[in-house]
Amino acid sequence: MSDSGRFDRLDALRGAAIVWMAVFHFCFDLNHFRLLSPVQDFYRDPFWTVQRAMIVTLFVFVAGLSQAAALEAGQAWPRFWRRWAQIAGCAVMVSAGSALMFPRSWISFGILHGIAAMLIAVRLLAPLRIGLWPLGLALILLPQFVQHPFFDTRLTNWVGLVTRKPVTEDYAPLLPWLGVMCFGLAAGQLHAQGGADATALAAEFRRTILDNPNRTMMGSTQEQWFASTLAESKQRGQVWQIITQQVVMADQIAPQGMTRLLPPD
Repeated sequence: MSDSGRFDRLDALRGAAIVWMAVFHFCFDLNHFRLLSPVQDFYRDPFWTVQRAMIVTLFVFVAGLSQAAALEAGQAWPRFWRRWAQIAGCAVMVSAGSALMFPRSWISFGILHGIAAMLIAVRLLAPLRIGLWPLGLALILLPQFVQHPFFDTRLTNWVGLVTRKPVTEDYAPLLPWLGVMCFGLAAGQLHAQGGADATALAAEFRRTILDNPNRTMMGSTQEQWFASTLAESKQRGQVWQIITQQVVMADQIAPQGMTRLLPPD
């Protein structure tokens, strides 16, 4: 975390996903208006379908990481619902806009709809912690083995257990994508636990060593050796005694967050 309270690496991942999505949709729009030559098939060409899957994976995984950071920071349900309402509101606008542009393939459950639903689910599943890994794997694999015509309608295809992909401009059902978000949440919790362990170790180091009023830089054994060596040098009539020391007396570039773990002196 930076001094501003932002998670720089998380923001970088989120930014990469947004830029990638913007480029993808820009190409889609160019193709829609027949400005790409040759005309591209965004629905069947692996070059585009794989990219779409990777973009969705990155977005959903980062959303899971973000939930882990929010829960670690103690985000309460009221604040969660305020953030969630923004996503849900954008999802409604996507449905309305796509219905005007693509009345036959409008978006009823796209990436924003999916993220809105999955955020609620992973927040409730967060106490599973390490259990999120096998659960996520099961959720990802389930649609490969279970499909039923019941889930082929617009009212039910949001689950993901469809026998055929619906005709829509965007489709991100709970399954398998909820499994990806579970992976993101579990990874975020693992990272947070590692940071908590490091903070605890640093606190113990400060308590037992740094804040010990009896500590010295050299220790009694080295101090005795140093004093005897200087005395022997003086007895030999040595004019100059040059002493090197290891204390850095200049500005330093330290790892991010180091000043929160150890005192700057």
